[in-house]
Amino acid sequence: MNDISVGIIGTGKYAPERRLTNQQLESMVETNDEWIVSRTGIRERRIAAPEQATSDLAYEASVRALEAAGITADQLDLIIVATITPDMLFPSTACILQEKLGAKKAAAFDLSAACSGFIYSLASATAFMKMGMYRRVLVVGAETLSRITDYTDRNTCILFGDGAGAVVLGEVAEGRGFKSFELGADGAGGELLRLCGGGSRMPATEQSIADRRHFIEMNGRDVFKFAVRVMGSAADEALAKAGISKEDIDLLIPHQANIRIIQSAIERLNLPQEKCMINVDRYGNMSAASIPMALAEAVEEGRVKEGDTLVLVGFGGGLTWGASVLTW
Repeated sequence: MNDISVGIIGTGKYAPERRLTNQQLESMVETNDEWIVSRTGIRERRIAAPEQATSDLAYEASVRALEAAGITADQLDLIIVATITPDMLFPSTACILQEKLGAKKAAAFDLSAACSGFIYSLASATAFMKMGMYRRVLVVGAETLSRITDYTDRNTCILFGDGAGAVVLGEVAEGRGFKSFELGADGAGGELLRLCGGGSRMPATEQSIADRRHFIEMNGRDVFKFAVRVMGSAADEALAKAGISKEDIDLLIPHQANIRIIQSAIERLNLPQEKCMINVDRYGNMSAASIPMALAEAVEEGRVKEGDTLVLVGFGGGLTWGASVLTW
């Protein structure tokens, strides 16, 4: 194993132009702005244009991350795209992105861990780099959830949006970079949040389409209970592995699923709200794109300074969860 310090050397984000507001949703399903905001904290979400696919969103975020890192695409050794909405089943969205960027030397693959996908991808990339296999890795969380959202289901259509966030990983100064990762899964809860249609278990048929099985299905109540429990415990485990106390956290960057879940994590970690990055009101739940988008915004806004201790934490379908502690 290489004893190098692996950290983030560039961030980038991209959100499609179109906004879908709560007021617009009121004309689509039986709901209202006050109900959505009080239960989720979401006021609007971004929706990809008809001609945009996940790789297009990923490309825009990646170009910005590469520019921030001061490197070119042909210097990348590996590309990992965390997504549950790939352009197609294969080739991977990472391979499509590799071609768009001109990153001819980079290996490329997708990683599917739903909303935990970005943390899983960071852990994977860090492990590859610690092994000495790669020096510079592009990790992207990108989703076009609007393509798998049922806009006749008022319980789910209010939640999801499209977007992409990207980071470039490289060697950083000793004492900086990733300090720990905590990853977990509970496949017994898989049925709580899933998309059944289109896979080998349920290939697309006229009946599967008529039954709307090609859209997100969610048991919101049980997912909420799971999320509240696991966001705090995963963060606690990652902090313990890093040997860092809650008091040392400078910024918490949680998965942006629901303001109530985020607030429960803040309370569990005993943090003031100003030490938490929150943008769920403007983007909704972007699955694997949520954390890297929030991180890129925090960097843009000057909320992340050299030497700061950051905690990234998320949960998602699978069920899965992940957390990481890093020093900026």
